[in-house]
Amino acid sequence: MKRTKVVIVHIACWLTVLAYLYGEELIKGVTLRESAFSISMNFIQIIEFYICYLWVYPNYLKRGKIPHLIAGLILTIAVFIALRYLIEQVLYDHWFGMTNYSDDTTLSKYITDNIYYSLAFLVVPAAVYSIQQNFKTEIANRKLKAEVVKSELAFLKSQINPHFLYNTLNYVYSLAIPVSDKIANAILRLSDLMRYTLNESPDGKVTLSKEVEYLESYIELFKMRFEPKFFVDFSAEGIEHQKVAALMLIPFVENAFKHGVLNDEKHPIRIKLKINGKRLSFEVSNKINRGQKDHSSGVGLVNIQRRLDLIYPDQHELLVSNNGNTYKTTLILNI
Repeated sequence: MKRTKVVIVHIACWLTVLAYLYGEELIKGVTLRESAFSISMNFIQIIEFYICYLWVYPNYLKRGKIPHLIAGLILTIAVFIALRYLIEQVLYDHWFGMTNYSDDTTLSKYITDNIYYSLAFLVVPAAVYSIQQNFKTEIANRKLKAEVVKSELAFLKSQINPHFLYNTLNYVYSLAIPVSDKIANAILRLSDLMRYTLNESPDGKVTLSKEVEYLESYIELFKMRFEPKFFVDFSAEGIEHQKVAALMLIPFVENAFKHGVLNDEKHPIRIKLKINGKRLSFEVSNKINRGQKDHSSGVGLVNIQRRLDLIYPDQHELLVSNNGNTYKTTLILNI
């Protein structure tokens, strides 16, 4: 909060408090002389408040400075007692011919009495200062969390420079066209994948149709690589203009291609995307490959779980089943 707003808030609060304290007296027409001691008390308490609020607590209400805090509070009480004596026992006697305490009041009685009256305005600024600090800390934590989430998502989404790869692929594609349509098509598909990773949006989300196009290009690349013995059953229904976090679905397909059997016609890899209202269901199942596994790197299910926790907290469910022959993942999102 800017300093001007803080000042305005403080003034408004004090005016409210003073209106409550003196409203009835103003209505009844109580004179300034009759309210003199109340006015001096409140004036000194306000001074005490700001000594604590602006100096004592900001500097000493922290670990390792308790002795300084106690000394500051004692000094504040001393200022309170001294000011009250100056105004009510000296100045009021001079101006109005009256004092708050009689001449036979002992020093110990005077000090004890004023320590009591000063205690309230040691506690009030502590509460106000603590609430304000908690508020600032909450704002700082939110900003920090937002930056951490942003940085982590960026790291999980891409760990290479996609611009370099994309531009290089476009160049290689131009060289491949006169040589082989098949090679050019493969490069074009890969280029489409790279272009998709470059697309940015303010909230990190894309239309579901674009995510599906990415999946189709990814599947098509593998088909070119392994055909004719490549069996994948992919279906999508209910897709309109829904949005989803970019690259949210591909890790499940990548995991299935990495660890599953691609060449078994009787047990194809099944990929099913279904939208029902605001509920997205994405199922990927594959026969477990008992042979040598592809050790290529991928974002992986561990990182995708982390992304889900960050982007869809309490709005997702990830189910994994393994019966020894078939591995199946089911992602349910509220979009």
